[in-house]
Amino acid sequence: MKKNFIKSAKDVINLEIEGLVRLKKSLNNSFNKAVKEIVRCQSKVILCGVGKSGLIASKIAATFSSVGTPAFFLSASNSSHGDLGSITKKDILILISYSGETNELKNIIQYANRNKILLIGIVSKKDSTLYKASDIKLLTPQVKESGGIIPTSSTTVQLALGDALAISAMKQKNFNRIDFKKLHPAGTLGVKLKTVEDIMLTGKKIPFVAENLKMKNALKILSNKNLGILIVQDKKKHTIGIITDGQIRRFNQKNSNLRTTKVIKVMTKNPISIEKNELAAKALALMNNKKITSLCVFDKKNKSKTIGVLHVHTILQSNIS
Repeated sequence: MKKNFIKSAKDVINLEIEGLVRLKKSLNNSFNKAVKEIVRCQSKVILCGVGKSGLIASKIAATFSSVGTPAFFLSASNSSHGDLGSITKKDILILISYSGETNELKNIIQYANRNKILLIGIVSKKDSTLYKASDIKLLTPQVKESGGIIPTSSTTVQLALGDALAISAMKQKNFNRIDFKKLHPAGTLGVKLKTVEDIMLTGKKIPFVAENLKMKNALKILSNKNLGILIVQDKKKHTIGIITDGQIRRFNQKNSNLRTTKVIKVMTKNPISIEKNELAAKALALMNNKKITSLCVFDKKNKSKTIGVLHVHTILQSNIS
């Protein structure tokens, strides 16, 4: 006999949605205080919980760390066997418990209060030990669990509140995509967040030529650098033009004196360039739009000076699209 479990699934989801709606309505100034303290913290944010709440605490700690707030998960059971020593007075301790009366948390609560460690309690019951002992009290709504007993709605609410704390702290710290990229160098996100500076050619790899150099000498540099372009500089090392393979061929078809002609007579003025902190994906889009294969790279402090060259092949080799 076939059974359709869609109704059961919707019942679970509806209970969790109801919990989130109640959480949203319950947010108050205690949330603001918690975010301010987290942003102000000069050490670590330590999260702890028991059972399903412990799993949620571990995930929230990972979220904090990934967006610029150093954090780690503390095992409640191990804390009473020496791990309390990992908490310092400069840390912030976030304890998560639906009831606020979990036995494993009581030693941690006492340790935090005794050593004046800032304690943020995420708890659902006002008359609980955790709520009364917390310096900042984040009261989560009492919810109906799916199946009547299994932590589902309550852990969803805890997770959402933790995410809200992490993202609010991230925004207050002005943590941006460049900061995010530094903490996520691998995987799809790391690739998408690669900047021009990450993959550009620099130093001696840049095919610089002086504006008054004759093309016969410039052609040797073109061949040695093997990029198909030359970056033209004036006496002050400012970039004033670019020469491509295509330009050279077209000039040679119309003129018989290419080798004795000065670079400045062949170049295209004001080459298309990009700032080093722009995403490499944006650079690729610019190349496609302008139908070019290379970009000069500059630092926003001095747009007239080329500090790197970005070639389309380099972008494609980095799996950026």
